[in-house]
Amino acid sequence: MGLPKPKLAPYNLRMAYKRTTKPMALIKDLKIYVHDILYILQNNVVDSNYSMLLGRPWLKDVKMAHD
Repeated sequence: MGLPKPKLAPYNLRMAYKRTTKPMALIKDLKIYVHDILYILQNNVVDSNYSMLLGRPWLKDVKMAHD
């Protein structure tokens, strides 16, 4: 698939609903396009029903406006 090689994540994540979980892997330098704009992410792989979650660090990096 052309993805960077996953690595072990040396930390736990606190999810939005306050549960703590250990990521299955960490993928650095993942390139994604959102509306033809390239973003390079550090992505945590977690067991989830969603295909991808772009959390608060991504929102901060792209200076997303909440309204």
